[in-house]
Amino acid sequence: MGKVVSILAVVLILFTSATAQNKDEQTIRSLIEEQRLSWNTGNLEKFMETYWENDSLMFIGKSGITYGWQKTLDNYKKGYPDTAAMGKLDFELLEIKRLSVMYFFVVGKWHLTRSVGDVGGHFTLLFKKVKNKWVIVADHSS
Repeated sequence: MGKVVSILAVVLILFTSATAQNKDEQTIRSLIEEQRLSWNTGNLEKFMETYWENDSLMFIGKSGITYGWQKTLDNYKKGYPDTAAMGKLDFELLEIKRLSVMYFFVVGKWHLTRSVGDVGGHFTLLFKKVKNKWVIVADHSS
């Protein structure tokens, strides 16, 4: 009887852990989809809500490393001054991997369909759970 209880306890722990990961992964996917929708309506402030609003936010792009939420928003506004420049954003998520209870690593492709010419590339995101909310703390997009 003791063996059966032990086996059931292990199965319950594994199931609970898998359920938590699936819930967190779904949250990450939803946040990325919210970003896409915000971008496609031209709302950069809403797009930035997924990022950690902190001076330690790291964004790595073609111009190098930018630190800080406000500086990242300012760079987006400078690079994409209107909806024509922003175009329509699509993502293809290639991998979402839990690194720990507090971190997820995401790899994907991005593509902008624009009248001024399409562009695209790849990205890596590091999500961290801060104050019970998943936020992007590092973004490398190229």
